[in-house]
Amino acid sequence: MNDFNLEGKTAVITGASRGIGLAIAQKLAEYGAQCILVSRKAETLEAAAAAIRESGQKAEALACHTGDPAQIKALYEKIVEKYGTLDILINNAATNPHFGEMITADEKLWDKTLDVNIKGPFFMTKYAVPLMQNGGAIVNVSSVNAIRPGIYQGIYSATKAALLNMTQTLARELAPKKIRVNALLPGLTDTKFASAIISSDKIRNMALAQIPLNRYAQPEEIAGAVLYLVSDAASFTTGTSIICDGGMLA
Repeated sequence: MNDFNLEGKTAVITGASRGIGLAIAQKLAEYGAQCILVSRKAETLEAAAAAIRESGQKAEALACHTGDPAQIKALYEKIVEKYGTLDILINNAATNPHFGEMITADEKLWDKTLDVNIKGPFFMTKYAVPLMQNGGAIVNVSSVNAIRPGIYQGIYSATKAALLNMTQTLARELAPKKIRVNALLPGLTDTKFASAIISSDKIRNMALAQIPLNRYAQPEEIAGAVLYLVSDAASFTTGTSIICDGGMLA
């Protein structure tokens, strides 16, 4: 149990107001971390943080649009002022504004997806590194779509593949600073983000046909892998990916 003890550690989790991000925040808080929940909408974010505090754990809500570098910089100014240092960063926030054939997407859809899915994790990491004075752990939440592009999710899949590559680059570059960088690749999970797939009988059944466990995941089933990656149990693990997909890529 000591390997998974996060007492005294501060963690930032983006996209944390619901779904996988919230499940990760709940799990890290359960194991003792002071969790800073980050998302665009302050009201829903504060409700998520309050629920964690009501369970006797430590959580704070800080609203920030991670597709905007200026807002990210302002977020870290608040973190520096209150906490001074940082131990864990979970880059979970993502967007998928285009659901359809890739060739039909316009430039605005490309820009929005790149801003949130690639530039967001980069700038979140850039500002986190100076605060990880005693080393740290970063997890980039990618997707199985990084390996096998999803149906009608071409742009999203491309950004998740780029995030996987960026994870490997940063793992090498930040290793001398004792900062570990890994990726998590969830498969189909029951979240609002995946509602376009799950709510369509045709698309959902096509997806389930590719999953040996023949079901989609609940967010809580993804969070345990992140706990491992940020804990001392993974002290020699960096530049790798953990796939949680019910066997889809097997």
